[in-house]
Amino acid sequence: MVDILAFGAHPDDVELGCGGTLAKEIQSGSSVVIVDLTRGELGSRGSAPLRMKEAEAAAQVLGVAQRFNLALADGFFQNDRDSQMKVIQYLRKFQPKWVLCNAKDDRHIDHPKGSNLVSDACFLSGLVKIETVDPDSGEAQLPWRPQAVYHFIQWKNSVPDFVVDISGFLDKKMEAIQCYPSQFYDPDNTGPETPISSKNFFDSVRYRAQDLGRLVGCDSAEGFTVERLLAVNHLGDLK
Repeated sequence: MVDILAFGAHPDDVELGCGGTLAKEIQSGSSVVIVDLTRGELGSRGSAPLRMKEAEAAAQVLGVAQRFNLALADGFFQNDRDSQMKVIQYLRKFQPKWVLCNAKDDRHIDHPKGSNLVSDACFLSGLVKIETVDPDSGEAQLPWRPQAVYHFIQWKNSVPDFVVDISGFLDKKMEAIQCYPSQFYDPDNTGPETPISSKNFFDSVRYRAQDLGRLVGCDSAEGFTVERLLAVNHLGDLK
C-alpha cells in the first residue's frame, strides 16, 4: 500500500503539476509511486527512450522509489476498457489513499483524456465483479478504491479548489523539471521550438507557484481541483 499514486499522461506531467507536493509528502514520510500512461513518443523533441531516462532521473530527484509506464499510445490512447483495466491493475497493486492525475481541462488532448481515464478507473477499481491480476506476480487482486482523486493544474490557469503549500520545495520541483532537457528550455538544444520549450514557459512554472503562494500567504504553492466536496473536522484545519 502507498499513500499517493500519481498518474501523468506523459513523462514530465507529474513533475510540472505536483512535483513540489510529492517532494514535500515524501520528506514527511509518505510513500509515493508514479505511473506514466504513455512514453511521450509523439513529442516534437527527444525520443521515447530518452524520456524514459529523463523520467527516472526526475523520480530520483523527487525521492520517488518506484515509477512505471503503461506504454499506452501517445496521442491516441482512449478511455476504454483495455486502458481502464491497465490502470485498475496498478490501483489494486498499490492501494493508494490518494490519487493525483492530469487536469480535467487543458490544451493537450491527452491531459483531459488521461484525467477521465484515471478517474473512471478509480471508480471501477472498487467493483467486486471486475477481476484483475497483479501485472508483475500474476496473482489475483482485491477491489480497491482510493479515498479521493485530485487533479493538478497544467497549461491552462484553472482555478484551484485548494492549494498545497510547497514552500521550501519549489527548487526541488524545478530541479526535477530540469531533468527533461529534451522537452524544456535548454539553450544547447537545437530541436524544434514547442509551446513548452521556451524560457518563458519554464519561468512561468515558478511564477505560478509563487503567485499561488502569494494568494494564500506562503512562498509557493501548487493548485488542485476536486471531484467531490471537501470537508474538514474543524475550522482550525483550514489554513
